[in-house]
Amino acid sequence: MSKKFKRQDSIRHFRIGKNRKVKWRRPKGRHSKMRERRVSYPVVVIIGYKTSRKLSGRINGLYPVLVHNTKDLLKVDKDQAAIIAKVGAKNKLNIIKLAQEKNIKVLNLKGEKSK
Repeated sequence: MSKKFKRQDSIRHFRIGKNRKVKWRRPKGRHSKMRERRVSYPVVVIIGYKTSRKLSGRINGLYPVLVHNTKDLLKVDKDQAAIIAKVGAKNKLNIIKLAQEKNIKVLNLKGEKSK
């Protein structure tokens, strides 16, 4: 979900989201100005904000593919990015090395950036 959608009163209260990650909840209050979509209040999630079909399902413009081993990694195309599945450390290192050789982007690497 985009940063543009904020929970009602998340700026006001610490328990809702002040200085922390804000989780979207639909405003339901009887006198809620946000529910009425008044001007100068935060925007509410509606169907018009949906991502186009060409771009939906992509992460940074690439389709994510779950990779369990090196054979799966060799099947990844140019317009796809790898996500390493829950595997052991030895297998994970082999997948990362092969991905760097083949210039395949790995989305769930922490620390150093993948190519």
